[in-house]
Amino acid sequence: MSNCSSLGIDAMAVKFKALSTPVRLKIFMELTQCCLPGANCDVQRCIGDLAGLVDVAPSTLSHHMKALNEAGLVDMQRDGKRIFCRVNADVLAQLSDYFYR
Repeated sequence: MSNCSSLGIDAMAVKFKALSTPVRLKIFMELTQCCLPGANCDVQRCIGDLAGLVDVAPSTLSHHMKALNEAGLVDMQRDGKRIFCRVNADVLAQLSDYFYR
C-alpha cells in the first residue's frame, strides 16, 4: 500500500470526486488532449470556448470549472472579461503515478 499512502488517499479522492461527473470529465479530457503526463502543458483555453464542447448554461459551466479548479486539476486566470484555464501539469503526473507505479 506504499503507492496509495505516498500520494495521499484523501488528496486523490478529491481529484477523483471532481472528475466524477461526465461534464467535468469531458472538460478535463479536452484540456489534456495535448498534454503528456509529466510534461509541462502550457496550452490555455478560454472557458467560453469550452462552452461549445459541453451543452450547459454558462453558470453551470462556471460551477464545473470552479470544482475542477478547487480540486487542483486546472489553473484559471482572468484576462479582462475572459477567463483562461489550463491543466495543472503536476496533477497529470500525480494521476499517472497513482495508476502506473
